[in-house]
Amino acid sequence: MKKLNAIGLTKSESKILARKLNTLLAEYSIFYQNVRGYHWNIKGEKFFELHVKFEELYNDLLLKIDEVAERILTLGHSPNHKYSDYKKASQIKESSEVSDGVKAVNNILESFSVIIKMQRELLTISEEANDEGTNALMSDYIRAQEKLVWMYSAFLGR
Repeated sequence: MKKLNAIGLTKSESKILARKLNTLLAEYSIFYQNVRGYHWNIKGEKFFELHVKFEELYNDLLLKIDEVAERILTLGHSPNHKYSDYKKASQIKESSEVSDGVKAVNNILESFSVIIKMQRELLTISEEANDEGTNALMSDYIRAQEKLVWMYSAFLGR
């Protein structure tokens, strides 16, 4: 018989999910800090428009960071919390170009590409583990982020 955790998932599958969610947490954390930098430092003719959009985005990312960390805890594991760990685990890199709106939006789109891909992987893993909680979370995130990708792409004229 398989050993189950407190929410009825196998401990081995929960460990795999928690590990992948910790990587997602790292991606979100670096992405969040980049967007904060864009919000604080944006300059140029689209300042007012982008300043507001970046604030909306970083507030949303902050909520997702908390939800992902709490999901890791729900699975019976500990979320990573150190930026040094996030920097090692994340494909998204710290952005040094924070005042140019076009570069910021391009970076946002690249970051969403990394995150959406990872969330799709988590969908597969969570479905195989019969983990509806993680699956629903990832599905909700992907749906909303696909719309944001469309909107930021439209801003760039793509």
